[in-house]
Amino acid sequence: MSKRPDNKLLFDGADWDFNSLKATYDAIEDIAINEMHLDVYTNQIEVITSEQMLDAYSSIGMPLMYHHWSFGKRFVRDDVMYRKGYQGLAYEIVINSNPCISYVMEENTIGMQALVMAHAAFGHNHFFKNNYLFKQWTDADGILDYLQFAKRYIAKCEDRFGFDAVERILDAAHALMDHGVNRYSHPEKPNLAAELERERERAKYEDETYNDLWRTLPQAEEDTETQDEQHRRLRREQRRAQFGLPEENLLYFLEKNAPGLQSWERELLRIVRNIGQYFYPQKQTKVMNEGCACYVHYHIMNRLYDKGQISEGAIMEFIDSHSKVVFQPEFDDPRYSGFNPYALGFAMMQDIHRICVDPTDEDKKWFPDIAGNNAPIPTLCDAWAQYRDESFILQFLSPKLMRDMKMFMINDHASAPHLEVGAIHDDNGYRNVRRALARMHDLSVREPDLQVVDVDLRGNRQLYIAHTQHDGIRLDKSEAELTLGYIGQLWGYGVTLQAVDNDSGEILHETHYTPDDFAPV
Repeated sequence: MSKRPDNKLLFDGADWDFNSLKATYDAIEDIAINEMHLDVYTNQIEVITSEQMLDAYSSIGMPLMYHHWSFGKRFVRDDVMYRKGYQGLAYEIVINSNPCISYVMEENTIGMQALVMAHAAFGHNHFFKNNYLFKQWTDADGILDYLQFAKRYIAKCEDRFGFDAVERILDAAHALMDHGVNRYSHPEKPNLAAELERERERAKYEDETYNDLWRTLPQAEEDTETQDEQHRRLRREQRRAQFGLPEENLLYFLEKNAPGLQSWERELLRIVRNIGQYFYPQKQTKVMNEGCACYVHYHIMNRLYDKGQISEGAIMEFIDSHSKVVFQPEFDDPRYSGFNPYALGFAMMQDIHRICVDPTDEDKKWFPDIAGNNAPIPTLCDAWAQYRDESFILQFLSPKLMRDMKMFMINDHASAPHLEVGAIHDDNGYRNVRRALARMHDLSVREPDLQVVDVDLRGNRQLYIAHTQHDGIRLDKSEAELTLGYIGQLWGYGVTLQAVDNDSGEILHETHYTPDDFAPV
């Protein structure tokens, strides 16, 4: 066993000052940039009190946020729970912005500050800057300016139109925020010249193929009915084309098309949906993001110890904190609530490292592209950039890790009298377990699929919302009524909810709501 170099310690003891904090940050940055070759935004480290951390909690972790009663409610709840000892506070909060803002608690020891800076300022920071979802859907350079604009704009609306009017719109928009995001890239809209050319081509074709003799032929009654059906279908297709339906982003559709909304109300919907879109990638990458940050802080803290820059006491403090973060309770433990994303993410990152440097024959069979390549960090950096939780698990969850974490699959069908073990530890079982776990992290399965499918603005202005049912799972009645109430409140006219079978496309049933049904919520 090689002896550690006898370097000067960055700190000794638990207390810190800004000089020791800066020296520790510089040492962490040296390892992250020059050894791990991480690519990060410029860092901005801010030391805050527990009260400021609670305030950051309440405003969804953002440094700037407009006023809303729900933030104050969350602050009071978290404050009471913290002061009574029922819950702790996070070691840090990190903002996906450029510069990347990391909040650290002033109550932390210097050893904990080192862990937090490695975790947030370099682990999360690298993931934010490089993962394709964040690059596609978020603007790290502009988010802080946009939040400042949103805060000022909403304050002006409150002064001009009153708190109650603003709160009414924000309440509805917040309730629909999860359904106010674009989940897929939309194709570019055709330009006006292309549309006019297409219209000329259609008119030319009709002129060339028209024959007036067809008008003189008698038509049977059933033919007339068929024509009426075709006419209705054509009108429906024209409406769908006009409004770009189906539309998954409910807030976008309401912002652009709700007949009764004023311009300032539409801007409020736009603000809320932009903030919802900013957070959307984080919901899809919880396992990867935390796994990346835990891997980075684990590597950096061990390198600081190996280089003789932190003491044995500091590394023991780190190991204690790290072990608590990545702890995975057993299924029969009262604390069990599913897979801990920190535990699963860190275990997968460590397992990929192992496959790259010390693969088994099984690893070479399952992962021929990376097994034994002796490049664990470049391999991980590529994975962090190219995947989200669902695809990452489907690609990299190994049989060894499934055995280590004692994973297996149970089929629980409502129509079956007994539970069935659906997958065990063999090749087919590993694939089934991996597929099932990946599906659990697929947002399209975890969140209701609601889309605007039709609207008749020239008629009764009825809005049609389709819920696509997967695996026969229906909406909770009370939650559906509340959601439709907020949609109807913004739309101002009747709303029809259609339950659609995912496999057949058949409309299973419809529920109609009129404006009278939308009591204030």
